[in-house]
Amino acid sequence: MAEFRTITAEARDRAGKGVARAVRRGGRVPAVIYGNKMDADMISLDAKELTRQINEPGFFTQVFEVKVGGDSHQVLARDLQLHPVTDRPIHVDFLRFNKDTRILLMIPVIFINEENCPGLKTGGVLNIVRREVELRCSPFNIPDDLVFKLDDLEIGDSIHISAIELPGGVELTTDRDFTVATIAAPTLMPVEEEEEEEGEEGLEGEEGVEGEEGAEGEENGDDTEE
Repeated sequence: MAEFRTITAEARDRAGKGVARAVRRGGRVPAVIYGNKMDADMISLDAKELTRQINEPGFFTQVFEVKVGGDSHQVLARDLQLHPVTDRPIHVDFLRFNKDTRILLMIPVIFINEENCPGLKTGGVLNIVRREVELRCSPFNIPDDLVFKLDDLEIGDSIHISAIELPGGVELTTDRDFTVATIAAPTLMPVEEEEEEEGEEGLEGEEGVEGEEGAEGEENGDDTEE
């Protein structure tokens, strides 16, 4: 799991649309921290800093340490509202957690060692069935991604979720050994294209011969008339 990211916040005394609009006019984004059987904390974040964090990979799988005055909260971003026109952040919900917390997250899938995959070398195509996999895990042990190796896979082979070992404290949300990707055959084989080209060349040669025979016949016919 990636290291905690620190973000500084300011406390808000009140909630409400009017207060939220005033916060945004001041260049900040209203937010709330909730969960872990504690009262919700109303906070605001610097808009530029929050935008930078949002643009970093894995915003919803990253653990943040939010500092509010002298307090510090370990949280996960659970909801993000964007302006419908400008796409600027207008509100964020953060979830507190503890060592017993388990959450559902979509973790991205990546594939490595394509250069060692015989199926791809012979013209096969990597058909990705799932680009993300839903996992139940502790916020303290969120995997950055799930890595699948393509070594020794031939055309027609499938990659299942059981091909990798999940980290401790991480489990699937289903018992089914589902397919993550396959090595599919190409839709058009290069060999077939070459055979078709050779066949077309043969036809063109035959047409040329027929044309020459016809020309000779015409010439003979002219001689006969003379």
